[in-house]
Amino acid sequence: MLVALCAFMPAAHADKIRDLVQVAGVRSNQLVGYGLVVGLDGTGDQTTQAPFTTQSLENMLKQFGVSIPSTGIQPQLKDVAAVTITAELPPFAKPGQTIDVTVASIGNAKSIRGGELLMSPLRGADGNVYAVAQGSVVVGGVSASGRSGSSVQINISASGRIPNGASVERTVPNSFSHGGDLVLDLNTADYVTANRIVEAINHLYGAGTARALDGGSVSVRGPVDPGEKVAWLGAIESMDVSPGDAPARVIVNSRTGTVVIGSDVRVSAAAVAHGSIQVTISEQPQVSQPAPFSNGQTTVVPNSQVSVNQDGGHLFKFGPGVSLDSIVRAVNQVGATPTDLISILEALKQAGALHADLVVI
Repeated sequence: MLVALCAFMPAAHADKIRDLVQVAGVRSNQLVGYGLVVGLDGTGDQTTQAPFTTQSLENMLKQFGVSIPSTGIQPQLKDVAAVTITAELPPFAKPGQTIDVTVASIGNAKSIRGGELLMSPLRGADGNVYAVAQGSVVVGGVSASGRSGSSVQINISASGRIPNGASVERTVPNSFSHGGDLVLDLNTADYVTANRIVEAINHLYGAGTARALDGGSVSVRGPVDPGEKVAWLGAIESMDVSPGDAPARVIVNSRTGTVVIGSDVRVSAAAVAHGSIQVTISEQPQVSQPAPFSNGQTTVVPNSQVSVNQDGGHLFKFGPGVSLDSIVRAVNQVGATPTDLISILEALKQAGALHADLVVI
C-alpha cells in the first residue's frame, strides 16, 4: 500500500540550476551609435526642422572628397533620415561575428521603410567602438497619407531592425577565463534556493565545493584551466534543484487595474463592506431678464444641482486562513471591479488581515 501511495504522490518541482542563476562577470553589454538612413521615398527628415541631418551628410561627403558649395541655401534631403542605432553585445562575442541592431528615427522622418543604413560605429559605455553596423532596414509598420490630410498608420514605421546588421570588431574582456572561484548570482534572491543549490553541489562533488555568500550568491570552486572550467560549469548548470517557494505577494498595476495574487496569499478573519457612492453635479444656467425700462442688464445666473446616490453595500466575511480561491470567489460574487479590488486589498493590508506583500507598480 505504501508503494501505491508513493506512486500517486506528485513529484517535487525542480529546475535546472542554469535557469535559476547567472555566472558573475558573464553579461551582455549595450551598444549605441548614430547614423544615416538613405534611399527613402520622400519620407525622410525635413531638414529645415532637423538641420543636424544635413550637417551629418555634409561631414560624411567631405570624407569622400566631396565638398558642397556654401551658397547659403540649405539642401532639402527628403530621402535621408538621421537615426540612432542600438544593439546588445552578447557575452563571449568574437570579432567577425554578427549581431542584430535596432534603428530608430530621431528627426521628423515619417518612415524609414526601404532605407539603407550607412556604415556607423557602435560604441559602449566606455566610448570604445565594439561593432560596426550597416545594411537594409526591415520595418514592420505601414503608414500612408493623402493630399487632403487623411492618413492611416499600422504599428510604427519610423523604427526597424537589421538582422545580423552589425559586425563585432572588439572583444569585451570578462573574468570567466581568470582563475579563482565561480560565483553564481541567483536571478531571484532567496535563502532557501541558495542553500539548496549549495547542498546539491556539495552532495555530488563533496563538502566544501560550494558555499553560500549570501541569499543571492553562491561561490563554487572551479579548475584554473578555462577548458575544464567550461565542462565543470556545464555539469553544475545541468543539475536539478527545487527552488524555494515564492513569497506571498499581491501585485497591483495602478495604471491598468491589473491585480495578480500569489498562490500563498492568506487572509485573517476580517469583514469587508463593499459599496459605492456616486456624486453627480449638473449645471443648468438661467438667464435673468431685467424689467422693462429698469436700466438693468441681462445676467446669467448659475443653477447647480447636486445629487448623491449610494448603492446598497455588500458585506462579506473572510474566515481565518482564507486561500486565494476564496478571496477571488467572494470578490466576484459582489461584482467588484479591479479598482474596487485594489481598494479592498489596500484596506485589508492596513488592517493587518492580508498576510502578503502588497506591491504597487
